[in-house]
Amino acid sequence: MSVLPSLRIYAPLNAVLAATGLVAVAALTTPDMSGRSRLALAAMLAVIWGIYLLELAEKLLRRRAGDVRDRTPAIAIDVLAVLVPLAAFLLVGTPDRSLYCAVWLLKPLRDSTFFPLLGRILTNEARNLIGVATVFGIVLFGVALAAYVIERDVQPQKFGSIPQAMWWAVVTLSTTGYGDAIPESFAGRVLAGAVMMSGIGIFALWAGILATGFYQEVRREDFVRNWQLVAAVPLFQKLGPATLVEIVRALRPRIVPAGAVICRKGETGDQMFFVVEGRVSVATPNPVELGPGAFFGEMALITGEPRSATVSATTVVSLLSLHSADFQMLCSSSPEIAEIIRKTALERRGAAPKG
Repeated sequence: MSVLPSLRIYAPLNAVLAATGLVAVAALTTPDMSGRSRLALAAMLAVIWGIYLLELAEKLLRRRAGDVRDRTPAIAIDVLAVLVPLAAFLLVGTPDRSLYCAVWLLKPLRDSTFFPLLGRILTNEARNLIGVATVFGIVLFGVALAAYVIERDVQPQKFGSIPQAMWWAVVTLSTTGYGDAIPESFAGRVLAGAVMMSGIGIFALWAGILATGFYQEVRREDFVRNWQLVAAVPLFQKLGPATLVEIVRALRPRIVPAGAVICRKGETGDQMFFVVEGRVSVATPNPVELGPGAFFGEMALITGEPRSATVSATTVVSLLSLHSADFQMLCSSSPEIAEIIRKTALERRGAAPKG
């Protein structure tokens, strides 16, 4: 087992170091900066590079000792962050060698969960995205051809060939409108208006495909995470798959830090809670601690009365909350679960039914 000291730089600090280095790189391109300021910024870059060097050495030693927490692409980014500035310092003799530190742009990406998510979305939606790109290419060439035919005699210097007209088509389709090439004929302006509207539609299609992909992927991840949390509650392990799916959609995960109040006595109760991990304390005359698998807050949903006790987190607690409307749905779809909840509520009031 490895006993190497840890020099792991976590994502927020990684982002701060990279941002600081990139700001220094940008500042060094200022022409009227004093020599002392340049030296200070160069020293800052050297310190950041040294931190990255120590971090890389520690990770390589851990990897050699059998620790594979860091994947190969992440290690490759760390290697580039060290070797590229070093090679620039040794081989590039101009002041521009500090620009090679811009490779640190990759450092915050190594710990990002967004880019793997984006990669999955692009893979899932590749067929639709390629289809829209094909339409864009067809429209682009067709518009450039039409503009060439219409405007070539009016403005030969700007529309004298299809490649020249294609620049105008790109600018117009993207609705950028730089103004360096404008149709002068009536037909050309009608064409330009139609192209602008087409461009809006094409980019809206791209945006819609990506937005739908993001929504579906995030929803899928949330569903899997919620399913794992719900499956950890013993009360729900008796449910069939169809009912469990409905419960997963109804329950909302929540993390509460130690010492935080989850619900207060006297408040209107609109939800109940299930403990997945951690422990909570119920402030009654004889305080009660509840652990994983327990639930609380059900009394307010059953009776409609205000909360009868204050509940706070003894440790960091992972909870699932169930709102009143979803509680009614659970009662109707799973009478056994509803009966267990009602019976527990009555027992807690000291009025459990006989028999």
